[in-house]
Amino acid sequence: MAEKKKTAKAEKAPPKKKAQAASKKVEGVEAAPKATRSKAAPKVSKARVASAADEFRSKSTDELGDELTRLKKEQFNLRFQRANGQLEKTNRIRIVRRDIARIQTVMNEQRRRAAQA
Repeated sequence: MAEKKKTAKAEKAPPKKKAQAASKKVEGVEAAPKATRSKAAPKVSKARVASAADEFRSKSTDELGDELTRLKKEQFNLRFQRANGQLEKTNRIRIVRRDIARIQTVMNEQRRRAAQA
């Protein structure tokens, strides 16, 4: 019995590779030509895009402090919502955290400018 199993396995043809199966043409259907990329790199506009921090740089220190307080309260509430399983917009935590960091960065820039002057 053991000998029959060995011979049966040896007689089986090896499975076809995907490349061989893909190379066969279906009768009456031609293969679509492959899309070619142009070797030239796309030109990138050098115009400066306003960053999120630029919006905060235009505000005064008092306005930034108020905005920072508001965002820290929102962050606190989002943490509680996440802990209770009530948070629907999970990406909002990330956005708020980054806005807090931006505001703190702008406030530090303003402090340094004031100290140098």
